[in-house]
Amino acid sequence: MRVRDLISETVVSLTANKGRSALTILGIVVGIAAVIVMVALGQGTQTSITSTIESIGSNLVMVTPGAPSRGMMSAGAIDDGELTLGDARAIAALGGVVAVAPQASSSAVVSGLNDATMASITGTSEAYPKIRNVKVGQGLWFTRSHDSAASKVAVLGADTSDTLFGAGSNPVGQRIRIDGVSFTVVGVTDAAASGGMNGADAGVYVPLSTLQRYLSGQDTLSLIHVEAQSQEVMDKVSASIDQALLARHSIADSADADFSIVTQKDLLSTVSTVTTLMTVFLGAVAGISLLVGGIGIMNMMLTTVTERIQEIGLRRAVGAKRRDISSQFLSEAVALTVLGGIIGLALGWGVSAAVTAFSTLTAEVSWETALLAVAVSTGIGIVFGYYPARSAARLDAIEALRYQ
Repeated sequence: MRVRDLISETVVSLTANKGRSALTILGIVVGIAAVIVMVALGQGTQTSITSTIESIGSNLVMVTPGAPSRGMMSAGAIDDGELTLGDARAIAALGGVVAVAPQASSSAVVSGLNDATMASITGTSEAYPKIRNVKVGQGLWFTRSHDSAASKVAVLGADTSDTLFGAGSNPVGQRIRIDGVSFTVVGVTDAAASGGMNGADAGVYVPLSTLQRYLSGQDTLSLIHVEAQSQEVMDKVSASIDQALLARHSIADSADADFSIVTQKDLLSTVSTVTTLMTVFLGAVAGISLLVGGIGIMNMMLTTVTERIQEIGLRRAVGAKRRDISSQFLSEAVALTVLGGIIGLALGWGVSAAVTAFSTLTAEVSWETALLAVAVSTGIGIVFGYYPARSAARLDAIEALRYQ
């Protein structure tokens, strides 16, 4: 049978009962659309989280107190281990290290001209904005001399500035009180670049020595930020930090370390693994509807074969080969699933765009996913259409003509 004749016969057969054909492909449409949306949500989430991690700095290595098994969750857990300014200075002297920003954290009531709020207080150094990619929108970041003198100066997060002084105001030079201690505002971070992973827009930054002397009363650190020279040397820098801190803390076995080291590359790798597994799981769950749709295709095609037994017998009697019969029914099944796949792809793309536009979630449809959806729908047509097509081709011509 010629391809043109096969296409013509397929169109005639499927349009002969439009309602049944439409209901049959509905399962494929819903299945493909569900897979597209679920995979798009997984990919969008991965892109969003990866972008957030990359925005917190370049070639970043983070050292926290606490056993490695607790990872980043150990930040501030000084009962399990302590980091000091001496540790930060030792790290700064290592090869491959560009800059180091020690950090201690606290929380306190901060009051300003218009209001008061509970905010996180970050004590750090002049290197922090460069390492953590924090931009100052108004004023300046505090300097090394401020840190050396334990000056009572502060840089406000953008949200904190809006809360304390009102949106659109310039609080540089104004006074705020942190736990009753008066500070002078010297800068405000840029809201577009300071969100990061730690909610920097809602925080307040002060020199490390100032926080330790006037607010926390402790000389320990909750985190040490380290900028490596490049991605290529991050593992080497991480290993050097590990050896240096083990020596400083008099620990012989790295398994007994009372600190944790996490690189930006580690975070990205973990996020990639988790989001990939999530995407596969979501796609598999949505794929169940595709299986149901495929069964619907098989059921319809078997019904069609039964209804057209005499037609099959007549075709065989006038010389049609079994291959021609199987090709005809298989093409009908594939046409249904391909059409359903295209409609489902368009529907899934539209739903993904709507989710991105009208919610806080991000759904990202790639061309690879679109091509995969069409390929899967075609494969379903072949797999679930093969048995009905084979059954039709194996009918005996004489018996088929006698069928009532």
